[in-house]
Amino acid sequence: MRGFETLRSELSVLRQCLRGMPRRGQQAGRLDAFYGPQAEQYDRFRERLLHGRAELIAALDLPQRARVLELGGGTGRNLEFFPEQRRADLHFELVDLCAPLLEVAKHRTRDWPSVRITLADACSHQPDQPVDCVYFSYSLSMIPDWGLALDNALRNLNPGGLLAAVDFHVSSACPPPGRASHSALARAFWPRWFGHDGVQLGPERLDALCKRLPRHALLETSAPVPYMPGLRVPYYRFIGRKPG
Repeated sequence: MRGFETLRSELSVLRQCLRGMPRRGQQAGRLDAFYGPQAEQYDRFRERLLHGRAELIAALDLPQRARVLELGGGTGRNLEFFPEQRRADLHFELVDLCAPLLEVAKHRTRDWPSVRITLADACSHQPDQPVDCVYFSYSLSMIPDWGLALDNALRNLNPGGLLAAVDFHVSSACPPPGRASHSALARAFWPRWFGHDGVQLGPERLDALCKRLPRHALLETSAPVPYMPGLRVPYYRFIGRKPG
């Protein structure tokens, strides 16, 4: 019975994905229309799609009483990747523009007093004070003005603080030395496939991260995609330190 319920919920998400992200309207309204009907099933379906989140968070070297800002935090699932022994001393703020997903986050963190949930734009939100870590988990590729979001993240980050990201991407035709090189087929297929759901893939975001934070650790790899046997989607994990 549980397997049937899981299958039914995943089929519901798949139907919404096939319909795609609305093309018109403001970003907040488009997000609500797309994610609202699947908010309760969001994490169950994407658990097998959004790889590398736990590894990214495990690699964060955070001081005691650090302030952590997640931009595009959605349902708050990523907060659960932080070790329980650190949750009491870290202070979190989760920001997203999609109200239905934030309702799930509020329910998830209702007994977690060090978490603040904020409905706001990642490109302009200002926390009460600078933070020690800002991270994007599969959200940078969904922000139309992603350059502004990066600028805002760095502006809110303390000198010496960490900016981290994990996301899908594809390389350019001639990537920088030492970086992953994806085939012409991959560079054509994945942006078209994800673009239907409002996810924009390309080399620009990772290139900008590397340029703005030269002191960084980077892993580029790939992972399987649910219901698409044999296909692997490229993604990266990035952790950079702000000069200071």
